Order: sequence, then structure tokens, then C-alpha cells
Amino acid sequence: MSILDGILGQVTQNVDVANLAAKVGLSPEHVEQAVQALAKFHPMDTDTAEGAAGATGLPVEKLQEIIGHIGGEGSLSHFANLLNTEGGSVLGQLGGLFGKS
Repeated sequence: MSILDGILGQVTQNVDVANLAAKVGLSPEHVEQAVQALAKFHPMDTDTAEGAAGATGLPVEKLQEIIGHIGGEGSLSHFANLLNTEGGSVLGQLGGLFGKS
């Protein structure tokens, strides 16, 4: 979780995976999956939360809640850029943690 926590910390203050999970009532593992899916679907020509919901099986409302906690669509855009560029492709590295890329 440290890679994701570090990137979340660059986007918004006082947000880490465990804290975010407690706020939205999900496990840290579900929040990691959600954030990864949100970052993946954000630049696509589709509704970000709906795309992430389809990929993770989490409710759209929970994904919208997560977007709100990390600072909205603007912060999500910044977060997605950081995930996709930092260290080559952190998104790909995180995907490996979940057996996906």
C-alpha cells in the first residue's frame, strides 16, 4: 500500500488507503482496487465511476464517494497521471499486485 499511499498523499492531504477505507466503509483491499480502476477509467471516454464499478463489482455510489474523498474529478485526473507516469507505470505495478494490469 505504500506506493498508493504516497501518490494519494501527493494529490490530497491526510488521505491514505486505510483512512479512506474507513471513511467509505470498505476494506483497504477494495479501496486499492477501486482507486486503481478509477485511475484506469478516468482518461477513457466513459463515466469513470461506472467503468470502475464494472471492473471491480463495487457500487457506483461507493466509487463516487471515493472520488469525493480524494478531491473530486480534478484530483482524480492528477492522481491518474501520477499513477501512469511515476516510476514508469505505477498503475501497471499495482495491477501486478491484484493479478491484473
